[in-house]
Amino acid sequence: MTAPTPKPSVSEREARQVAEAAREQDWRKPSFAKELFLGRFRLDLIHPHPMPPDEDAQRGEEFLAKLRDFCETKIDAARIEREAKIPDEVIKGLKELGALGMKIDTKYGGLGLTQVYYNKALALVGSASPAIGALLSAHQSIGVPQPLKIFGTQEQKDAFLPRCARTDITAFLLTEPDVGSDPARMAMAAVPDGDDYVMDGVKLWTTNGVVADLLVVMARVPKSEGHKGGITAFVVEAASEGITVENRNAFMGLRGLENGVTRFHGVRVPAANRIGPEGAGLKIALTTLNTGRLSLPAMCVGAGKWCLKIAREWSGAREQWGKPVAHHEAVGKKISFIAATTFALEAVLDLSSQMADEDRNDIRIEAALAKLYGSEMACLMADELVQIRGGRGFETAASLAARGERAVPAEQVLRDLRINRIFEGSTEIMHLLIAREAVDAHLKVAGDLIDPDKTLSDKAKAGARAGGFYARWLPKLVTGPGQLPRSYAEFHPEGHPDLSGHLRYVERSARKLARSTFYAMSRWQGKLETKQGFLGRVVDIGAELFAMSAACVRAELLRTTEEYGREAYQLADVFCRQARIRVDELFDRLWTNTDELDRKVVKGVLSGTYTWLESGVVDPSGEGPWIADTKLPETPRPDVRRVIKEG
Repeated sequence: MTAPTPKPSVSEREARQVAEAAREQDWRKPSFAKELFLGRFRLDLIHPHPMPPDEDAQRGEEFLAKLRDFCETKIDAARIEREAKIPDEVIKGLKELGALGMKIDTKYGGLGLTQVYYNKALALVGSASPAIGALLSAHQSIGVPQPLKIFGTQEQKDAFLPRCARTDITAFLLTEPDVGSDPARMAMAAVPDGDDYVMDGVKLWTTNGVVADLLVVMARVPKSEGHKGGITAFVVEAASEGITVENRNAFMGLRGLENGVTRFHGVRVPAANRIGPEGAGLKIALTTLNTGRLSLPAMCVGAGKWCLKIAREWSGAREQWGKPVAHHEAVGKKISFIAATTFALEAVLDLSSQMADEDRNDIRIEAALAKLYGSEMACLMADELVQIRGGRGFETAASLAARGERAVPAEQVLRDLRINRIFEGSTEIMHLLIAREAVDAHLKVAGDLIDPDKTLSDKAKAGARAGGFYARWLPKLVTGPGQLPRSYAEFHPEGHPDLSGHLRYVERSARKLARSTFYAMSRWQGKLETKQGFLGRVVDIGAELFAMSAACVRAELLRTTEEYGREAYQLADVFCRQARIRVDELFDRLWTNTDELDRKVVKGVLSGTYTWLESGVVDPSGEGPWIADTKLPETPRPDVRRVIKEG
């Protein structure tokens, strides 16, 4: 029996250093969200709203028309849910449509869609089947095409991108059974051997891994003579000898998801398939995710639109106490929340996507905020739809149909959306990731002051840098356009709700948020990174302010370009009023909370102080370890990899 690959033993500090080294260190382009966290409301970076070139829009609309017809005539969502599998003929049809190559350049056989239209396509197909949306997203947003587009050699692009555009499904393999958001402990090994690398290890939650033809694999190369070593990215043929898909995982939602456990045992990978230099794997993964994360909020927007449609139709037809339930305030508030939030999510998505297409702004924070905010708010909207539907919301679509009612899969949408708060960075990890970027300017000038390992000389130099920075920065946080009644007056056209007041609120709140962050750094210094509750609220405030800004800018765009501009202003106004209530509460909770008490309770729970509270129940869980052993089993497990039939 082969011994399991040893996992590196790393301290918390070492793990942080690995993550920090993988970050993009520089800000070469402006960032609206970064400036927002620094207390600077740079409306000029997002207004007027950027627009796609006419030829890009025409190409995108033509494909959306074909995709809509395919979704309406070829996709049986109920069958995918029932059989927990996307039929081969559907995948074949998507290939023929060119859906595998939406983001791939036309010179490699792709469709060359912009990020804006790629996201519109994902929202559309995801509304037909979230499992198909996940398959296409994992293939193009984080699978082989995206890292090769940014980091691949011309030879690699020529070899693999045409396959990715038309025939080959790809997957991204990073997570391991005992390694999630802490890649410093990655055990997957890629040992140099002549012109090859030999891979051994196990990867978990390999979305598309069960049906993939090509894999992006992150593995640790040991340091040796002539090899820098470190976590490295490779393109691997899924049919390579030594690769076994040991399990197709099943989940509470996304039942058609082809997600598995993949074992590598003596798998030889040509050195020519390495993406970038040794040790660059994490940077490649994080850079890929900067725009790749926009695919999840795209499908959240699609879900929000569907929730709004069902809420409107159902609550207008269902009567209680002499009138439609929509006219009862308790239900009406939920409908208003769904409508306003869907408008804002689409505004955030389209704005972030168009900025990604123009490539004149750094959108790493905007994309992360879109993923965080979209995944959280979509779950809330789906939950409200289930509540509006009452008992029918809890009932499955198949059961509704069996007794003669419309088969509305409200409970399924809630189950399907739940994973988005975990996919591609859980909400908790996203809070930390965004918070790190939000305080980057502070750490660059004052980081050595709060680093316990720095010398007194280093701290003295940092003190001088920080003094100069804060002497210039802090006075600008006292006053601003948000205190002037006529600021942003163009957002209060005659006959429309006043959005200028909301933008003034955003400007004032951005300065307040920056002051709060500075005060927290002064108060906790190096311990700030442990104050995850505080940092999470800072990020949530920033997310709301970004969404408010995007909603106002989108409403003004629609006022000048569409016949429903007045209605767009109404939705933006309602959303901003709802968001302001949430922001005010979050500001209060920055300093008035139970964080310290919560930490004490957690210590008690883990030490067994409250085990008496667990009495009176039985545990239906099965036997087995909390984390599976990755050693090679004595009896090899059958390969459950599924080959899509082309016939």
